Amino acid sequence: MRLVVKIVGVIAVILIILALMSNVLILAADATEGTPGVDMAALWSVGGGFQWIYPGSSHNAQGQTLHNIYLDSDEPYQFAKDIIEYTYHTSPNVCVVIDNEAAEDIFGDGLVDNIREKDWGEGYDRGVAVSMSISQYNVLQIIPNLLTGHIHIHLI
Repeated sequence: MRLVVKIVGVIAVILIILALMSNVLILAADATEGTPGVDMAALWSVGGGFQWIYPGSSHNAQGQTLHNIYLDSDEPYQFAKDIIEYTYHTSPNVCVVIDNEAAEDIFGDGLVDNIREKDWGEGYDRGVAVSMSISQYNVLQIIPNLLTGHIHIHLI
């Protein structure tokens, strides 16, 4: 048991160091509509902070969007990296995928519905709708959601 805890700790430290030194692509994956899609994304880096990305406006040379990475590729995270490189001229090295359950655990119940209401109902830009909808956060929920598979970290 102690060995497992030490290994998990070392892996966590390595991932944190990589994340601090890398461009990180954060994808909000929504599987409630059947086939998973990316409803929101962000780029994060130490020097640049957060840059909200609307997946429908992020595309590769063939016009395929970030929203449909699970439909358009067998390697969705590498595909997402290619799209980000093409659209934003930035190469992410880490991809963090957060599902609806993790988002609501971390940012509060009703987050997805609040974003949709502000985006579709009130007509705000998606990035503005996201930032308006996040009024609280609970970082203590990150570890349990990592362990239960609601947050995935991929090196790309």
